[in-house]
Amino acid sequence: MKYAIELYFDKKTEKRLLDMAQKVADKKISTRFLEYKTRPHITLACFNNVDEEICIEKLKEFAGDHQIMSANIGSMGMFTDTKTIFVSPVMNNFMFNFQRELFDNLKDFDTKGHEWYYPDRWVPHCTLALTADDGEEAFYQASNLLLHEFEKIAGQFVEIGLVRITFPVEEVFSINLGC
Repeated sequence: MKYAIELYFDKKTEKRLLDMAQKVADKKISTRFLEYKTRPHITLACFNNVDEEICIEKLKEFAGDHQIMSANIGSMGMFTDTKTIFVSPVMNNFMFNFQRELFDNLKDFDTKGHEWYYPDRWVPHCTLALTADDGEEAFYQASNLLLHEFEKIAGQFVEIGLVRITFPVEEVFSINLGC
């Protein structure tokens, strides 16, 4: 089973991001992202397998050592190979160090095949649309719609969680930062 560690936004920011994804579905361009039933998030690391109990304990300790941090969404982007459209936080050393520390704390779990989440290769992003299964035109329609809808967002990262990468995504555990 594959797993991911995700960084979650405050409720207001989460709603704004979900509203943007919903507009793509409402226009009947693509519903794939919403079908995963995942919360808007930044993926911090992916693993092929984890011992859930050990991972949860490590996440509890990690979350307790880290405070809520600002989440300033400043840009949109896309992965053209997977037809994924996303927004990105403005990065700073604190966020890069946060991801690096988390990765180091969980380094005993199998990350083979998920190198794009390694420190120094990480592209932090929050997916809004997955259009690969919707035909070539859907990617351009969703990109155009989201580009016109996008406004910078000032929010917070407040929670970290472990999910099973299934369809739909299964949240195993989450905890507020600073607890």
